[in-house]
Amino acid sequence: MSAARLQDMADNPTAMPALTVWQCWASLIAAGAKPLEWRGHAAPPRLVSRRIAIHAGARKVRREEIAELILQLRDGGQEGWSTSLVPDIALPLLEVWHTSPGMLPLSSVLCTATLGKPITATDYARQHGVRAADSDRIDPTKWGWPLTDIEVLEPFVPAKGMQGFWSWSHG
Repeated sequence: MSAARLQDMADNPTAMPALTVWQCWASLIAAGAKPLEWRGHAAPPRLVSRRIAIHAGARKVRREEIAELILQLRDGGQEGWSTSLVPDIALPLLEVWHTSPGMLPLSSVLCTATLGKPITATDYARQHGVRAADSDRIDPTKWGWPLTDIEVLEPFVPAKGMQGFWSWSHG
């Protein structure tokens, strides 16, 4: 996060660090079905243990991505581990969204979550008894950012996002 973005959050007490995530991933986070967000770098240390906003980006939902996730989760664990999804929660949602992708909100803050201490893909894979290089979704250079204490916003709050962390003014 840039120094200017950090200063903006310090100057504005109603600002919260926000992270834009594509759909269907953002809604899976909000539903508690996606406990890790995968990125190419560790989360900024100053944001670990802080509450962040999860923003659904403007990119249209890709049905083929949803179909791939459904197949991986139905695989019975062979490929499903690499999604880091909670199958019992994610699969029923994905099946509905696959038939009606337009129901997923875009360009909106969906929830807030507490950002946990990042975990390397290698450590995550080791916990699942596989090598990270065995997955085309999670390679050894990726970092999983744990997201806990999810609080869904009702209604969702329309917002224009951006790449990386950005300051979301709320309240």
